[in-house]
Amino acid sequence: MKSAKDDKRFSIANKEALFGVGLAILNFIWWFGFAYGLGNKDPENYTYILGFPAWFFYSCIIGFVLMASLVIIIVKFFFTEVSLEDEGDKN
Repeated sequence: MKSAKDDKRFSIANKEALFGVGLAILNFIWWFGFAYGLGNKDPENYTYILGFPAWFFYSCIIGFVLMASLVIIIVKFFFTEVSLEDEGDKN
């Protein structure tokens, strides 16, 4: 049985986990930046896009579309399929 250092699956899983953490951090920065950067304390001064306040539209609607697209791209091009069975279990 291989140790965790010798098993290639662990390095692949660690790389993919870092992609996931990076996407989560990017999502939070995007959301926080638009939600609190564009949000006014006075709703009378809001600008609206498609009936939504601009801060909500950019942080929640566009942010969701952007993050969903990024997840699809990352999974399609950077993740690899790995067998979950241990090589020693094939007997």
